[in-house]
Amino acid sequence: MAEKTHRTMDDFAQACGVSRPTLSKYFDDPASVKPATRARIEAALRSSDYQPNLFARNLNRKRTRNIGIVVPTITDPFYAEMVSRIEFRCRDEGYWPIVISSHGSPKLEAESVRTLLSLKVAGAIIAPLGLASDRSVFDKLGQDIPIVYFDTYIEGDTPFVGNDNRQSVSTIVDYLCRSGEPPVYLDIPHVNHNSGERQESYIVAMETAGFKPAVIEAARDYTWDFERIGYEQTEKMLEAGTLPGRTILCANDRLAFGVMAAAYSRGLKVGRRPDCDLRVAAHDDHPLSRYTCPALTTMAQDFTAMAGRSVEILLALLDEADPPKQGMARTVKLGANLVMRQSA
Repeated sequence: MAEKTHRTMDDFAQACGVSRPTLSKYFDDPASVKPATRARIEAALRSSDYQPNLFARNLNRKRTRNIGIVVPTITDPFYAEMVSRIEFRCRDEGYWPIVISSHGSPKLEAESVRTLLSLKVAGAIIAPLGLASDRSVFDKLGQDIPIVYFDTYIEGDTPFVGNDNRQSVSTIVDYLCRSGEPPVYLDIPHVNHNSGERQESYIVAMETAGFKPAVIEAARDYTWDFERIGYEQTEKMLEAGTLPGRTILCANDRLAFGVMAAAYSRGLKVGRRPDCDLRVAAHDDHPLSRYTCPALTTMAQDFTAMAGRSVEILLALLDEADPPKQGMARTVKLGANLVMRQSA
């Protein structure tokens, strides 16, 4: 139970028997003060209800110990998973994350970036919308603070950590070709570089295997509503009898959710058994992919490595005492693993 209330940092510093600058240094980074001093401060914190006003302290600083995180949407479990992993890594390193969603809107994305600057964050880890992003806004951000892109990127020399789409798509195309009918590819609107890279990688992988690629083009409108696109595209082809194959490789897992729902509504069985009508596979290993019916065969991105490398690179850029070496990789592409489930 708290024994005493301290209204100001000066009051609390006096109660701890340390100077105010030492106390401030502790709140910035507990490891930066001597162990005995740290133990004394933490004992005093446990016996009082004192909480530092971090917002007020940050107003007087050029930069805070906050890290900005911007993603296209927080409702997508893929981004929610990534944000969670990045957040824990930041906290472990003594930084507090501030998470903002752009909700798939270039206008809101630009507003999010300006908000980070106003909050004086030390740096930012961003999954940009991609092709619709306002590059000038990010150029301005990069001039003021270190930033790292993850998942996708905006052209330039900003560090980027993402998936090796050539490796992952070729792996799943090879599996599908060896285990049954070669796949047709269901595309999504090209909202970022991943969509274009995956389509191109599919074409190369099919030609390398000696098969003719078959790409089902997505609607050209700009949207992140991938489940709806998958459902409507599949429903339309099933209605018209124009589905070009019985094995469908989807650009991402969310698209596959819509495909499988459309197949179910038509009474078609999805799976790899001989009595099934369609095989469906995809990419990402979305957190819900194992719970579809049947469970979705997909390429699993390395969430842990993507989050970890993103934070590591940003921390290296923030470390003024030990700046990153000239040879530090500006682009990190991570391999993905094939997860074979029941859908293909």
